[in-house]
Amino acid sequence: MMRPYRWLFPVWLLLAACSDAQHEQSQPDDVAGSGMLGALSGEAEAEGYARVTGPRDFDFPDDHGPHPDYRHEWWYVTGNLAADDGRRFGYQITFFRFNVSPDMGQRASPLAGNQVWMAHLALTDVDRERFLHEERLSRGSGLAGAAVEPFRVWLDDWRLSGGEGADPFPLRIQASADDFALDLELEARKPLVLQGDAGYSRKGDAPGNASFYYSWTRLAAAGELMLDGEEIAVSGTSWMDREWGTSTLSENQRGWDWFSIQLDDGRDIMFYHLRLDDGGIEPRSKGLLVDADGDSRLLSLDDVELESRRYWESPAGDARYPVAWRMILPGEGLELELEAQVDDQELRNGFRYWEGTIRVRGEGADGPVRGYGYAELTGYTTSD
Repeated sequence: MMRPYRWLFPVWLLLAACSDAQHEQSQPDDVAGSGMLGALSGEAEAEGYARVTGPRDFDFPDDHGPHPDYRHEWWYVTGNLAADDGRRFGYQITFFRFNVSPDMGQRASPLAGNQVWMAHLALTDVDRERFLHEERLSRGSGLAGAAVEPFRVWLDDWRLSGGEGADPFPLRIQASADDFALDLELEARKPLVLQGDAGYSRKGDAPGNASFYYSWTRLAAAGELMLDGEEIAVSGTSWMDREWGTSTLSENQRGWDWFSIQLDDGRDIMFYHLRLDDGGIEPRSKGLLVDADGDSRLLSLDDVELESRRYWESPAGDARYPVAWRMILPGEGLELELEAQVDDQELRNGFRYWEGTIRVRGEGADGPVRGYGYAELTGYTTSD
């Protein structure tokens, strides 16, 4: 799963301003300057950070925890849930970590640090066509962070926590916003899969334009959500991505269309298009198909035909997003129609992007298939 970089610039400015106002020298001196902008958009300012330049052996449980020498990473969970009365919901919780300077030097304040955290929480109420979301920002210094034994990542009282060892399950999500709250337990129904080349996911030609990336593509979810003062028992399926790197995207890449799909025949699909400034598609766009038994295989750009079928204009202006698609996997005998369950699932916080639940219908080699998933769309505002 990829996340915004240069599109996060306003968020970084906010963090820098808050830090300067509250704690003298609590962030690097150049946090609001060109060094910070470089940290969001490619190779130019990568010196001093750890780099992703080739495959490596993963080390669990340590790799479930933070990698502070890299510029960015995230723990990302989405899911589709149903209540006993048939009401449907989608949710997202994502924790981001950013290293804003590879060399802190000597800092007088005990709160000084180069790690900045951000989290997003969102709920889609499908039946009422509502989309609720909230963003939180923090430095590290105990206010936010991640740890391995036992596994946990948190920002204030939002947390994703689990057990010890290479298998952290069951995981628990606990998070509350002004309008809703989630308390869910997640159990893995398939083993962890490595994305790209054994977890080395290249996004461009330069060796550093890459990330380390792995996923759990099918998690059973059960618990409660609070909405409109009502506690609602829910269950369903979820998806979790882990990714970290330093200069993941190339300068000529404008954004991406990313999809996670869980079909009722047990297959899971991840696929993304990296869109270029000239309107083309990055040849290294790719995906992964996971069989019902957990076996996985790489999907190249040539393995998947993806076409936008319908668009939605943001009420905030300045953005037009695709919200329906046709996806064909000829080698898998799959022809799928994907469509947003609610058109307006745009997060309008420190930066804007669309991320939300989708419904899937189509035909497979053995007959009709159905499913649900999530899509993430970035780089669609004309100011990006």
